[in-house]
Amino acid sequence: MDTTMQGVYVDIPQGDVTFFKELMNKMGWKYETKESLVQSYVESRPANVDLSDDDVLEELYAVRYCKDENNH
Repeated sequence: MDTTMQGVYVDIPQGDVTFFKELMNKMGWKYETKESLVQSYVESRPANVDLSDDDVLEELYAVRYCKDENNH
């Protein structure tokens, strides 16, 4: 039996949510909403990041434009 998990997004009618949650519980699947995923991410982020505005801009230019801020 393959136990590799894959995340999927499913739109279902509001009236079927309770049934779908029950089915997921019986199957041992995990239920999360988009909102709960975002909340988990926000809660897990570092509280204090030691980056200056210049550090952020340098990273932005390097990733987005493939160059550093001195070459734009």
